[in-house]
Amino acid sequence: MSSLTTPSLSPAARLRGLKPDWLADPKVWRTEVLAGLVVALALIPEAISFSVIAGVDPALGLFASFTMAVTIAVVGGRRAMISAATGAVALVIAPLNREHGLGHLVAAVILAGLFQVVLGALGVAKLMRFIPRSVMVGFVNSLAVLIFMAQVPEMRDVPWAVYPLIAGGLALMVLFPRITTVVPAPLVSIVILTAITVGAAIAVPTVGDKGALPSSLPVPGLPDVPFTLDTLTTIAPYAFAMALVGLMESLMTAKLVDDITDTPSNKTRESVGQGIANIVTGLFGGMGGCAMIGQTMINVKVSGARTRLSTFLAGAFLMVLCVAFGPIVSDIPMAALVAVMVMVSFATFDWHSVAPGTLRRMPAGEIAVMVITVVCVVATHNLAIGVVVGSVTAMVVFARRVARFADVTSVTGPDGATVVHQVTGELFFASSNDLVGRFDYANDPDHVVIDLSAAHIWDASSVAALDAIGAKYARRGKTVEITGLNDPSARLHGRLTGELAAEH
Repeated sequence: MSSLTTPSLSPAARLRGLKPDWLADPKVWRTEVLAGLVVALALIPEAISFSVIAGVDPALGLFASFTMAVTIAVVGGRRAMISAATGAVALVIAPLNREHGLGHLVAAVILAGLFQVVLGALGVAKLMRFIPRSVMVGFVNSLAVLIFMAQVPEMRDVPWAVYPLIAGGLALMVLFPRITTVVPAPLVSIVILTAITVGAAIAVPTVGDKGALPSSLPVPGLPDVPFTLDTLTTIAPYAFAMALVGLMESLMTAKLVDDITDTPSNKTRESVGQGIANIVTGLFGGMGGCAMIGQTMINVKVSGARTRLSTFLAGAFLMVLCVAFGPIVSDIPMAALVAVMVMVSFATFDWHSVAPGTLRRMPAGEIAVMVITVVCVVATHNLAIGVVVGSVTAMVVFARRVARFADVTSVTGPDGATVVHQVTGELFFASSNDLVGRFDYANDPDHVVIDLSAAHIWDASSVAALDAIGAKYARRGKTVEITGLNDPSARLHGRLTGELAAEH
């Protein structure tokens, strides 16, 4: 008796099979390393700006970006996504720092991380499936608008030389990829513009003008607060708000990267990973953070990164650049980084969604949801608020649309003693509330049949409406027979009928 055996692989071959893409392919390795460097350069002024918003020393924003990126590269669920200090988190925790000090802020970051771990373990990521496409498009477009708006202050009240530098940076990023894509165009643009401004001694705003860069690595430790119930009640509301905002932005960004790269990601792992990253960040005295959408777009869409290596190196390079090459990094003109972010905003915006042809074909409700999402985000500078308002609006639009599909068609029998009312459509709170008024209680014959074979009962409101219809007929001495219920509808109706209020 013979048997087929699979040839055993040598240890070296097995090892090669276990190698990550960036280690097995030199081209991927080069892409990831250069992408990490570009993102690190772009992180520096952003992290400093968000530190100012939160009211903390710029070093804390840079430390947070370092620890968030390095940690999430290991524990996160979405490869190539960048997590760092963000404006949304800074806005949430700024009042806490202002009223109670840095110790309470750091404690809130750690507690927010714990909340995110718990929420992730409870499956909060599953709620992402309830966010409709129109909200996602609005999220992406508002993100692009916010990225561009964040650059506008860097173009006001500045020396005239800033404008040609920005234009030159944009031209380099458009034209350089036609020559070669081996080196990311944003990195080339930053290097060339820095060389020009330093070599020609052009006086323009630089990264160093944003704030002093740290000269040493962060040191772990516990926050300087009393570990009491009073402290917990003080920081808990801020921590919970930060956890929700951070998770929403991170999960939305992960979904966006999924679509761009056409690869799936583990949203539950990402949720828990964000929590772990914030706990680590708090223990190192950082201001906390979440997924950073602009830098993620630089990493994924502009630089072509696809692995965890780019995320890890973005954080590692950030600290190396600050600690070892601080004077050089301080000389980078802000115009170079503004040009990169403007290019990112244009690349991020979904131009197809606002094309005349698309707008003509799209239902008015879908367009309204997208516009409301964008307006809310731009008005509040908070992506989470826009997503929530947009999702609620989409639900209302959907409910109104589906409610119109419920209809009643009546046929009286030949003998005139029976009438059959055929109900078609989806019966739920929005449609069933109008159902009670669709019957002629006074003039219908004594035997009434309500045929639900073309309908479906979704909730208690529909059962209550049917009970109310039966009660109205009963008061007139008429009998009602409900027929055609499908199995789920029959189970729900059987469980609730007679247990709810008979009339609205």
